[in-house]
Amino acid sequence: MKKKILIVLADYYPDISSNLLDNALKYLQEEQDLNIINKGVVVIEVPGVFEIPVTIATRIKQYDGFIALGCVIKGQTPHFDFISKATTDAIMKLSIEHKKPIGNGIITCLNKKQAIVRSKTKGQEAARAVSEVLEKLYR
Repeated sequence: MKKKILIVLADYYPDISSNLLDNALKYLQEEQDLNIINKGVVVIEVPGVFEIPVTIATRIKQYDGFIALGCVIKGQTPHFDFISKATTDAIMKLSIEHKKPIGNGIITCLNKKQAIVRSKTKGQEAARAVSEVLEKLYR
């Protein structure tokens, strides 16, 4: 199966974003060896997670699957709740409306320490989800 994947990476927290991207790419590279994804993987960086859905939406016809990577850390205001919900809802809506898998690798944590720990596996989990759904859809 030959499928194109777009990774949209919010780089607001560069150390966390780097971990997310590294482990997503590592997983996809392993899958490439199995001929599951071998048309290519493109990475686009955006300033924050709120910009991920629109970036995917403008490229929805060009790719077979998407991986959303980023991090939102709770602060002193309700901003965390609004951004997290709006982004998750928009990603789900895009996926359902266009019938294309979007792996949600956006970490939502209470502090940076939690985010760093989760960033070591969340990118891989999102990449795996997209890969497995594509495999099942296009058998």
